[in-house]
Amino acid sequence: MTRKYFGTDGVRGKVGEYPITPDFALKLGWAAGRVLSRQGTKKVIIGKDTRISGYMLESALEAGLSAAGINAILTGPIPTPAVAYLTKTFRAEAGIVISASHNPYYDNGIKFFSESGEKLPDEVELAIEAELDKDIECVSSDLLGKARRMDDAAGRYIEFCKGTFPSALSLAGMKIVVDCANGAAYHIAPSVFSELGAEVIAIGNKPNGLNINDKCGATSMALIQKAVVEHKADLGIALDGDSDRIMMVDSKGNEADGDQILFVLAKQALIDGQLKGGVVGTLMSNMGLEVALAKLGIPFVRANVGDRYVMEQLLERNWWLGGENSGHVICRNLVTTGDAIVAALQVLAVIQRSGNTLDTLLAGMPMMPQVLINVRFSGDNQPLESELVKNAVIKAENAMEVGTDTPKGRILLRKSGTEPLIRVMVEAESADMAQQWAEHIAEAVKAA
Repeated sequence: MTRKYFGTDGVRGKVGEYPITPDFALKLGWAAGRVLSRQGTKKVIIGKDTRISGYMLESALEAGLSAAGINAILTGPIPTPAVAYLTKTFRAEAGIVISASHNPYYDNGIKFFSESGEKLPDEVELAIEAELDKDIECVSSDLLGKARRMDDAAGRYIEFCKGTFPSALSLAGMKIVVDCANGAAYHIAPSVFSELGAEVIAIGNKPNGLNINDKCGATSMALIQKAVVEHKADLGIALDGDSDRIMMVDSKGNEADGDQILFVLAKQALIDGQLKGGVVGTLMSNMGLEVALAKLGIPFVRANVGDRYVMEQLLERNWWLGGENSGHVICRNLVTTGDAIVAALQVLAVIQRSGNTLDTLLAGMPMMPQVLINVRFSGDNQPLESELVKNAVIKAENAMEVGTDTPKGRILLRKSGTEPLIRVMVEAESADMAQQWAEHIAEAVKAA
């Protein structure tokens, strides 16, 4: 069945425009409560990032859950993976995160975790959508849900993160720049790294409700690259607004994405005899990762774009490591979803164990130049079905000898699961070739 409201990462959109409205959030809370109440504990964890609209949506969800007889436990601003962790440890019915992740402040979203701390299965999302088509029926007054604050949520999650770092190691002597994207980890990430011994320079840690992901964080790396060089830091760690994505910066200011982080972790796990199976990437993963892992004899498979699909492949194969180039990194032996802080700690453990710098570790994986162009579309347009676009792709594939034994590149066109965008991605042997054909195809998409 096709989802009506849920995308690849919950319900998302512009605040004040359907479905990100208080009336829809209220009904979504009620519908979710109706479905989730069948499991028994009748409690749900609700976390959020630092967007100003979080207050409004939190109150509406709380009211809807109460009407369905579900108790709400409110954590305040906290990373998405923290909600997943707390949902599991509290044996809650589900976890709800109010966040639009890497999007600007004027967007927001609502996503769910199951009692196991993983994204909701498709059948549960479809059951919630079925309830949304019904009229709200409030339980009797004696059965209404209650709400309470979890005052120590941040502290609990800080201790969990620290527990994933080897107890025999310390970050003493390391200088780290941490960019919190003015988001959910602003009061958590700096504490995690400093309590493990690092000297931390925190930036993007003063949220005001409007500045989340604004020229900072994992989607805008210039600020942290400059800070790492200026402070002569060993490295930089950039989170996105809800701290489920990570990008890193080496001591020279060079950016390292999710693919490169996966390579570092996979190689060390192989050396330590701790690699279970192989690595799951996505259709967007750089060919450089695939080639580098192949040289090490590490299996690699591509899932559809979206961390939920990476997790599906990990569970199906019983592998431990996977992620996306956008920075979702899943260490399944430690967490149940993408967790930027935990992933950063595992890279730092590799650095401390090996005695190598991040620069040296990254040198083992040459990246193939990749260009990504986002083309916005509206209405019911289907630009990918256009002959204009298909012909542009054929021309680019012929030029890059795609489909031969020695291809010079790779092309991927797909619709975003969270925004009205067509993503045009081209990888090629040279940056000029990738840019040329990405622009050629993007122009065709715009014209269509």
